[in-house]
Amino acid sequence: MTHTRYAFIKANWHADIVDRALEGFCELIPAEQVDVFDVPGAFEMPLVARDLASSGRYAAVAAAAFVVDGGIYRHDFVAQAVVDGLMRAGMDTGVPVLSVSLTPHHYQPTEHHTAIYREHFIEKGREAAQAALMIGKTRAALAA
Repeated sequence: MTHTRYAFIKANWHADIVDRALEGFCELIPAEQVDVFDVPGAFEMPLVARDLASSGRYAAVAAAAFVVDGGIYRHDFVAQAVVDGLMRAGMDTGVPVLSVSLTPHHYQPTEHHTAIYREHFIEKGREAAQAALMIGKTRAALAA
């Protein structure tokens, strides 16, 4: 069966930036085919991604987060855990799970940096949609 629905997970930290990835994603995959799920932060994405992928409803799951170095914790630890968890969710379920997670080392919440990352997340959302569509075509060809 070919699925025509996609799941998109958004972390709520830095939502003004992260939400832009959904805009880019929906430039290529119609919003009517995308179910959106919010989670508190990046760390919660792999579990939800696994559950969504396991549901059998989605051709792919995309997960977007912005993990910044806030000086309080090691953002690289969080970023690595998230990416590893997303990859594991995809491998365990056989459903593509795509990361739209960015982890800048020197982000400052200035207008300039925020504008740069807001625009960049649109592009990353487009790239995730392209990947979801391409993986779907490749897997369909392999199954034929």
